[in-house]
Amino acid sequence: MDLQPRQRRMSRTLAYAHLHRPALETYRQVFTVLADLTPVVQALPPYAALLDLTGALRYFDRTPAELAQLLQLKVVARFGIQTTVGIGPNRMLATLAAQTATPDAAHVLPDDPQQITGFLDPFPVQVLPDVGARTSRALAGYGLTTVADLRTVPLATLQRITTASTGRLLAERARGHDPRTVRPGGPPVVLTARRGFDRDTVDSDTARRALLSTALELGAQLRGSGQVTGRLELEVRYADRSVTTRARTLREPTDHTAALQQQLHDLYSSLGLQRARQRSLTVRAQALRPVESASVQLSFDRRTERGRRLDPVVDRATTRFGPHALTRAALVTGPPAAVRP
Repeated sequence: MDLQPRQRRMSRTLAYAHLHRPALETYRQVFTVLADLTPVVQALPPYAALLDLTGALRYFDRTPAELAQLLQLKVVARFGIQTTVGIGPNRMLATLAAQTATPDAAHVLPDDPQQITGFLDPFPVQVLPDVGARTSRALAGYGLTTVADLRTVPLATLQRITTASTGRLLAERARGHDPRTVRPGGPPVVLTARRGFDRDTVDSDTARRALLSTALELGAQLRGSGQVTGRLELEVRYADRSVTTRARTLREPTDHTAALQQQLHDLYSSLGLQRARQRSLTVRAQALRPVESASVQLSFDRRTERGRRLDPVVDRATTRFGPHALTRAALVTGPPAAVRP
C-alpha cells in the first residue's frame, strides 16, 4: 500500500511544543505568544500545544528550525519557561520528534519518506496514536513489537490480527501518515483551588481538611457562576517538588459541595500515599457547562438532600456576612492557606 502520493498532497508543517510544567494561568497566557506566530494553535493540556506553521513559514520567511527557535525565545523571554519543540509533516511525527528531542531543544523531522521510515522503525508499536494495551498485546502475540515489524506485514494480515479498520490505521501509522489536523482552540476554562501547608506534611487528616476546603470554594464558585463540573483533577506536590496528578470524569456533573468532597477524597485515597511529605494540593474543576444543561439524579437519601439544600443557604450567608460567616466544624481550627495561582 503506497501512501506517499497522499502524504505529498496533504504535506504541512506542524509543531508540537511541550512547556516545562508552567502554572495553569501561565499556560493560558502562553497562547497569546503562540498566536503571534500562527493563528492555528490547539491547546493540549496540561503542558503542550500543537501549531500549524505552514503559513507562518512563508510569512516570516524562516526555516522550521528558525521558527522553532523564535517560539522558544519568545516563551522564555516573557515567562521564563523552557520549551521542547518537535516539528514534522503531521501531528504524530511532530509529537514523536518532541519526545525524542533533548530538553529545551528543537527536533525537526524533514518531510522525506526515507528519513521518516528510519525515524519510526525502532519505536515500539505502543507509541503510535490509537494503539492501546489490547492491540499491542495482540500484535506482540505474533511477534510484532516495533513499527518496522508492522511496516513489513501485509495489510490483510494486520486486519486479521486486529480488525479491518484498526489494521488499515496501523498500516498508515507505520508509514508515517496521520490525517489528524490542528483544531484551533485555547485552554479550556477551569476553576482552580490551591491549598499550601505551613510545613510539609504526611498527615492524611490535614490533607483531607484541605480537600474539604477546596470543595467548599469550588462549589461556591460553580453555583455563583451558574455552572456544574463534569471532571475533577487533583494535583499533589511533594517536598522534593515532584508532582502526582489524578483525574476523574464524574458520572453526573455537579456543583454540590458534598459530592465534590467525596470525589476528591476518592481521588486522594487512590494515590495510596503512606509517608510522602506533601507540600500543597491543587484541585481543578474541568468540563464546565451551564447548570441548566445538567440533570440531577433523584435521591431518597435524606443526608444528601439536606446537603443540597444547605449549599445555597451557605452561599447567601457568605454573600451577606462574608466568607467566614458559616463554616464546617472540621475547618474550625483553620484550613491550609490558599495559594495564589
